[in-house]
Amino acid sequence: MQEDAEQYVSEAKGSMQKSLDHLKQELSKIRAGKASPDMLSGISVPYYGNQTPLNQVANVTSSDSRTLVIQPWEKSMIAPIEKAIFEANLGLTPQNDGDLVRINIPALTEERRKQLVKQAKNFGEETKVSLRSARRDAMEHLKKAIKEGYPEDAGKRLEDEVEQLTKSYTNKVDETVEAKENDIMTL
Repeated sequence: MQEDAEQYVSEAKGSMQKSLDHLKQELSKIRAGKASPDMLSGISVPYYGNQTPLNQVANVTSSDSRTLVIQPWEKSMIAPIEKAIFEANLGLTPQNDGDLVRINIPALTEERRKQLVKQAKNFGEETKVSLRSARRDAMEHLKKAIKEGYPEDAGKRLEDEVEQLTKSYTNKVDETVEAKENDIMTL
């Protein structure tokens, strides 16, 4: 019985950490005017009949703050890589020089920066909803365990622990989103 109740807290913490990790992954895809290989992390390329992540068929690096360089391991992959980048609709234009694909990252307008900040805040809000959902699930399980005979004072202590976890992760979400906002708004 005790292990079950403590397991609910542990599961809630794991779920909250996954939500925070997902937020960080989503925010890394928002381009802040600086070239980052993460911007292309969601792109898949047809490779011998299978959709394969770009980073598994080419080396993706940033040569400077405004340029991404994609060096395919096979020259025959240059055209499919170009096509996949166009189809991803990221607003990027790949340039093929026969050996490499270069992507120049255009500077962001003030309006576009504000849109990206809004998008980052939305990701943050979605993550907070996920945190509250994990808290609610843990609380329901703890209340059920108390009804089934788990000591009430220990149950309350675990409920307080879940509340503290939720506050801690909510603060981490706010810090992460705020850092991304500052990154986006910095020229």
